[in-house]
Amino acid sequence: MPVKNRFAELQDEITVWRRDLHENPEILFETHRTAALVAEKLQAFGCEEVVTGIGRTGVVGVIKGKSDTSGKVIGLRADMDALPIHEATGLTYASKTDGAMHACGHDGHTAMLLGAAKYLAETRNFDGTVVVIFQPAEEGGGGGKEMCDDGMMERWGIQEVYGMHNWPGMPVGSFAIRPGAFFAATDQFDIEFEGRGGHAAKPQETVDTTVMASQAVVALQTIASRNADPVDQVVVSVTSFETSSKAFNVIPQRVHLKGTVRTMSREMRDLAEHRIKEICAGVAATFGGMATVEYHRGYPVMVNTEEQTAFAADVARAVSGNCEDAPLVMGGEDFAFMLEERPGAYILVGNGDSAHVHHPEYNFNDEAIPAGCSWWAEIVERRMPAA
Repeated sequence: MPVKNRFAELQDEITVWRRDLHENPEILFETHRTAALVAEKLQAFGCEEVVTGIGRTGVVGVIKGKSDTSGKVIGLRADMDALPIHEATGLTYASKTDGAMHACGHDGHTAMLLGAAKYLAETRNFDGTVVVIFQPAEEGGGGGKEMCDDGMMERWGIQEVYGMHNWPGMPVGSFAIRPGAFFAATDQFDIEFEGRGGHAAKPQETVDTTVMASQAVVALQTIASRNADPVDQVVVSVTSFETSSKAFNVIPQRVHLKGTVRTMSREMRDLAEHRIKEICAGVAATFGGMATVEYHRGYPVMVNTEEQTAFAADVARAVSGNCEDAPLVMGGEDFAFMLEERPGAYILVGNGDSAHVHHPEYNFNDEAIPAGCSWWAEIVERRMPAA
């Protein structure tokens, strides 16, 4: 079945919702206006239950099919939050909030899931229950974990869960997916090197933390080049190097490094953390200083389950005629927390030739709306066919 005609009819309406969300971006858990708008629409659609405040500012809506002989419950998730970026699109509906914009297309995800919810509430042509999940704080806040920690999966008996993200560079309305590890685990580290500061003209009287930390930055790259299996994936990036003194003639007492680690397996994640601590301690000791490492584990690896991925790909092919094999993505995605709790799959939908996500000139392509909505609806109608 191709794109559903109903979504072609609804596209203009859904576009209005999407652009309103784009004009009014909210960051992390501060999605109060967005959540209120979502809850209002779900209630207007006739959802049996609409609950706010899940995962702080998340919203959950429940839609029951014409029958429920199967007892199946499927969750569909969209993220709602924006990014702390100043928009540079020049659009008539550009962000009204300085320093905040929907630079990742979560406005489109929310609008598409609302469109699918409206259709499913109208038709109810399925046997079971749909739980539509609108999540805050995907962009670094772990809103998915917060919703799970609030007991969302158990409260509504969700058995499978599906997510979607737009993807610039793919043709509009096309799809791509892969089974197994898909998006990377995203960790952060803070490293402080302590030495003995002093006059830059008398280095022999100091323990130079600038040299010490510089050696560590280079040595940390050996985790990928000499510790990791070459066929595995790991990225170790030092992204900040800050000395305690900014003077031209002072060797600083301390240097603070920050960075990120991206991995695709639990074993590689453990290895990276262990080696970062070992390398920094060893380098510091070599120069007569000390190193303190704080390693912060963030989002886990996002893993698509085999059965649900094959099903999601079949649905995508039915909607668009094709579904490509997606590449590994070293970015993070907190839908990983939901996939740790329930089997499911996450798919990419094409956004066309736009600026990439997290760019100040990015914009969600409204022409992708019918395909995205149709995929959500077909997931439900094919997984829980009407009795």
